[in-house]
Amino acid sequence: MRGRGLLLFGAAAMTRTFSLVSLLALMYAGGRAEALRNPFERSAIAPEQRGAARPAPSFTTPLTIAEMTNKQAVVNTTAGAFVIDLRPDLAPNHVGYFIKLARDGAYDGTIFHRIIRLGIIQGGDPLSKDPSKASLYGTGGLGVLKAEIGAERATRGAVAAVIQPGRPDSAGSQFFVCVTDQPTLDGKYTIFGRVSEGRDVVQKISEAEATPEGAPHERLEIVSVAIRDTPPPEPEPFSIETPEELARYRAVLDTSAGPITIEFLPDKAPGHVRNFLRLARAGVFDGMAFHRVVRGFAIQTGSVTTRGPPSEKQQKLVRALQPEFNDTQHVKGVVSMARGDDPASATTSFFIVTGDGRSLDGKYTAFGRVVDGMAAVEAIEHTPGNGETPVARIELRGVRLIEQK
Repeated sequence: MRGRGLLLFGAAAMTRTFSLVSLLALMYAGGRAEALRNPFERSAIAPEQRGAARPAPSFTTPLTIAEMTNKQAVVNTTAGAFVIDLRPDLAPNHVGYFIKLARDGAYDGTIFHRIIRLGIIQGGDPLSKDPSKASLYGTGGLGVLKAEIGAERATRGAVAAVIQPGRPDSAGSQFFVCVTDQPTLDGKYTIFGRVSEGRDVVQKISEAEATPEGAPHERLEIVSVAIRDTPPPEPEPFSIETPEELARYRAVLDTSAGPITIEFLPDKAPGHVRNFLRLARAGVFDGMAFHRVVRGFAIQTGSVTTRGPPSEKQQKLVRALQPEFNDTQHVKGVVSMARGDDPASATTSFFIVTGDGRSLDGKYTAFGRVVDGMAAVEAIEHTPGNGETPVARIELRGVRLIEQK
């Protein structure tokens, strides 16, 4: 089951990637077109500061790298929370200053004053606490830090310091988050952290209604920023169960044609069984469709493209699986993983054999079989189609797990 059976997604699933060139919007003033500055630097110098003597940046953190290592910043906003893994190994003074400001409550009540849809979000200006100073947003809190630019790339989730135009050593409290990869920003800004949780919140902020210049119509407020130790990683579901324990589970596919119950073969394909169970437990299959029907051969579902966008936690569970080809014959009722040309490309898509599929033996990983609901399988198989694509949508509403005692 190749071709449409293969789906990989993650950061690459973002369909809109901004470069520095594409971020340079055009605006018209007095009948002529003028290029806006880099949006991370726009209006970075207040009018009253222009031409004035500028003090040299002077902040040096008193914290050691060891004291800042394994620290996270939990950014609570009116749109939800996201977590930044701080990187003192990349930019110790920037991390130290961010920690200081967070602990002092300096970010509380500031806003994300500049957003570009699926591009960046910018915040941290202390002036943004005051709605009456909206014309000065983007000018406050700068000129404190010298640049600490390294080889870290401005990819999705990167957190970097805002600077004044043409002044690398002018960073301060303001920062921006890359919603998508920004390759032309590499080597131009100090990256001091990376969003590890809540990327969906960051994206949601970037998609808020805004002016053409990127000023949000509503206040996207930073309620608080809390610094914490990085918690130990939680074990993934179904990672420690023995094959005997895995064999006690059944999966009930709730389809628009009726329920289909599957038993698993963890003695044959333990990795695939664990993968299916954790995807089902996380709701990855919910709202999918049977997107491929080959009468007398197989019905296929599990493609993420047939449902809404997965959550960040769901995406983390999707990965390419190493094959576990075994001696299970692909006969009617057997459940097996779809893949692309690469044997190690199976991710979420699976199929149920409805006829003689023994030509797939040893080439696809069989990991279960239908024990109840073959009438629903046959109803799906006989759904009218346009080639291998069903004419009417056949829902996979969800997958319910049952543990037999």
